[in-house]
Amino acid sequence: MNLRRLLAFSRKEVLEISRDPFTIGVALFMPVLMLFLFVYGISLDVENAPLVVVDQDKSPASRELQARFLNSGYFKLKAAPDDARSAEHALMRGETRAALFIPKDFGRRLAEGQSAPVQLIVDGTYASSAAILSAYGRAILYAFPGELRSSVRPEVRVWYNPQLRSRNFIVPGLFAVILMAFPPLLTALAVSREKELGTIAQIYASPLTKGEFITGKLLPYAGIAFVELLIVFAGGLLWFQVPVRGSFALLVAVGLLYVVCTVSIGLLVSTLVRTQLAAMLVALILTMMPAFLFSGFVYPIFTMPKAFQVYSAAFPTPYFLDVSRGIVLRGSGLAELWPSILVIAGYTIVVCVLAAWRFNKRIA
Repeated sequence: MNLRRLLAFSRKEVLEISRDPFTIGVALFMPVLMLFLFVYGISLDVENAPLVVVDQDKSPASRELQARFLNSGYFKLKAAPDDARSAEHALMRGETRAALFIPKDFGRRLAEGQSAPVQLIVDGTYASSAAILSAYGRAILYAFPGELRSSVRPEVRVWYNPQLRSRNFIVPGLFAVILMAFPPLLTALAVSREKELGTIAQIYASPLTKGEFITGKLLPYAGIAFVELLIVFAGGLLWFQVPVRGSFALLVAVGLLYVVCTVSIGLLVSTLVRTQLAAMLVALILTMMPAFLFSGFVYPIFTMPKAFQVYSAAFPTPYFLDVSRGIVLRGSGLAELWPSILVIAGYTIVVCVLAAWRFNKRIA
């Protein structure tokens, strides 16, 4: 590999990129926009859910239980009818997310040490929020004094994210998703644009080797992707105040390896297609769709069918997502994360080799 030719080719790429400020602006602005839209738009937290309370006891104990629900911040009082039918109609019409039924003699039963049944009905139309509201309701009932629970008192603890803040979960996942969405698309479009304009013929006629071409294309766009990486990290960790329990230096180092991997995917896509439209479509199919749906970003991979678990393992996003969440949430180090890092490194090498091989076939 001739270093002088390589640097000259990389300089030519940098000059071409600098003449297109719109692309640079989109490349740096869109990841930030995507970060804010997803963090603010995708929230797994449930607050102020409408609650209908049917209190047929009207005792101090029943009022205390009702106050526990309303003071938790998870529920707000929608209505307090006297009959259960009104609450059922509110659930049917979608006016409330949950209904709490407190029967007669609730306070007396507690005072006498008897079991005091309470019913909490949650609207399961939105399954994710229903599961969260059910957990909130159980937690409040378990914490209420008296014989609302069995003789065995459970003690539940949550590690790594004890406040159950969805931002602490979503932001590290977005690091993996955003960096898989934009760098490959930008790189694939840049190379396919040269094919459409015909300027790629000059490279075919030049003494550049396939390794110099791939490396020369990779370096400038990897630099842009690394800037995106730092911007996304700064936005996620500083603006949303997500604590990093592990090594930030390790996160940046693995992030740099990951952006090289994603840019390499864009180069491979560019060797498979001729037009910018085709490059955009293939890049979206190979990067954004798997990153959103099959990376574990929102839904755990182990809950997917076996076929989709195998499919998700064919992409680097789940592995960097494990690294990102491991460092940010669990404080994991190299000893725990080296298998995922090794997969990302191997994936990068394989994609670069395939891109160089495909480019070699194009010259032929």
